[in-house]
Amino acid sequence: MVLAGALLASSCTSGKSRQEGDAPKETAQTRRSSTLTIKGSDTMVILAQNWAQAFMAANPGKVIQVSGGGSGTGMAALINGTADLANASRPIKDKERKQLAKRRDVEVEEFRVALDALAVYVPASNKIESLTIPQLKSIFRGQTTNWKDVGGEDKSIVLYSRENSSGTYAYFKEHVLEDEDFAATAQTLPGTAAVINAVSKDAGGIGYGGIAYAEGVRTVKVAPADGEPVEPTMENATSGKYPLSRFLKIYSAGKASGIAKEYLDYVLSDDGQKIVEGVGYYPLPKEATAAAE
Repeated sequence: MVLAGALLASSCTSGKSRQEGDAPKETAQTRRSSTLTIKGSDTMVILAQNWAQAFMAANPGKVIQVSGGGSGTGMAALINGTADLANASRPIKDKERKQLAKRRDVEVEEFRVALDALAVYVPASNKIESLTIPQLKSIFRGQTTNWKDVGGEDKSIVLYSRENSSGTYAYFKEHVLEDEDFAATAQTLPGTAAVINAVSKDAGGIGYGGIAYAEGVRTVKVAPADGEPVEPTMENATSGKYPLSRFLKIYSAGKASGIAKEYLDYVLSDDGQKIVEGVGYYPLPKEATAAAE
């Protein structure tokens, strides 16, 4: 009886407080409707953070949480429901698509949000101007081990690569190594910025990553097996002339709605695409299919 009286008193007090105009307490549902969690590509972290900051500035009370870990990490989070959106620098795998459909009973939605030229980096002291895709394959497979064998100085080549959860790693492995393994001597680093830092301090170094990170190093022209060397410029990436151009993407579980849709609309708006260019990537071409996949 005492317990019942206490509960009744609590109920009455709560009702009185609301009548006096106290703001209702935040619930899990209201937090979900005003908070967006995004995980995935390390290549896209700085870009996504800039998008998030601009979006939150224009939408007070809405919170966007951005973290990296690699495209694979983002996909896993989207599948298990710990992320609302996944950033990816490579296309979703069929296995991931099926896992998401089974786990969350929805189909994945894909949004192309920017264009990147995956660049090959060497230190500023390296005079190599260009490399072909076959040469890059031989280098990162560990078959070519001295710069003199590709027209450079007599110096051992030191390989810097990304971790295997990275979309950049997956893209490079597919498009350059033709899905063969990297050399065992390749040093794996947890982000493009780390690769850039290592290459910039190693006279024999070579690495790869998104064009936006190309500071303190030099990018080399890349040539397809039967073509001319091409610089990783916006024009060449947009036209598909640069052989390692790719779309950066965001994935949602099912049709995006609420704050997720608002954020995606912003990302694809003129203001959102200006941020892409400001960070160092390339805005989407007028016809997104104009760029190489």
